Amino acid sequence: MALSNNVIGAINFVAVLLSIPIIAAGIWLTTEPADSCVKILQWPVIILGVLILVVALAGFLGAFWRIPSLLVFYLVAMFVLILLLISLVVFTYAVTLRGHGNIEPNRSYLEYRVDDFSLWLRRRVRSSNRWDNVRRCLMSSNICAELDQRYRTAQDFFNAHLTPIQSGCCKPPTKCGYTFVNPTYWISPINTAEDMDCMKWSNDQAQLCYNCDSCKAGLLATLRVEWRRANVILIVTLVALIAVYMVGCFAFRNTKTDELFRKYKQGYS
Repeated sequence: MALSNNVIGAINFVAVLLSIPIIAAGIWLTTEPADSCVKILQWPVIILGVLILVVALAGFLGAFWRIPSLLVFYLVAMFVLILLLISLVVFTYAVTLRGHGNIEPNRSYLEYRVDDFSLWLRRRVRSSNRWDNVRRCLMSSNICAELDQRYRTAQDFFNAHLTPIQSGCCKPPTKCGYTFVNPTYWISPINTAEDMDCMKWSNDQAQLCYNCDSCKAGLLATLRVEWRRANVILIVTLVALIAVYMVGCFAFRNTKTDELFRKYKQGYS
C-alpha cells in the first residue's frame, strides 16, 4: 500500500509539472499581437492550467497524507479536466483548419481574405463594436509606422515578408492598383476598383486600412498561427497527462485491492 501511495504521489507531482506548460502557453498568447487584442483563447487555457495544477496538488497531498477522499476527488476532477482539455484541443484545431494566405504577382508577402477562415473566427471580427476595440489595440502597437523606417523603395517593400497584420492593415490590397510612395502612403488610381477595401483605404496614419476586411483577415491569420502553436503544446501535454492519469488509476486500484486483501486476512486471522 505504501508503495502504491508513493507512486500516486509521484505521478501527481508530475501532473503538477505538466500544468506549467499549459499555463505558460496561455501567458504566451497574451503577449502575442493578435491575441493581446482579441483575448479569446488565452484565458480558457490559463484557467484550465490552473485547475489542473490545483487538482494535481490535491492528489499529491491525498497520497502524501493518505487521505482517500482527496485521491478520489483527484481521479474524478482530473478526468473531467482531461475531457475539457481534449475539447479545447479539438476546438482549436477545427477553427484554425482554414485560412491560408494568397499569393499576389510580383509580391513576396501574402494577402488574406476573411472568407478563407472558419465561420466561428469570422464572427469574432464581424461586429463593428468588437472590431472598434480591436482596431484601437492594433493602432496603438505602431506595427505600421515601423514599415516606413524599414522600406524606402517600392521594390524593397514588394520583396518584404510582411506579417499578416502588416499586409492587411498597413497598405491597400494589391488588386486596388494603388501606386507606392512609401509603405503607408499610396496614390489612388484614376478608376478605383469596386472592392470596398479599395474605398476604405486612407493615407491618414490613424486610419490606413484598419477598417478593411483585409485587416480583419490579417488579424485572423495571425490568430490562427498563434493558436496552432499553442495547440502543439496543449497536445503534447495532453498525451503526457493522459498517460500519467492512467498510471494513477492503476496505482489507486492496487491500493484499494491491497486494503481489501489486508482486511480479508484480518477477518480470518
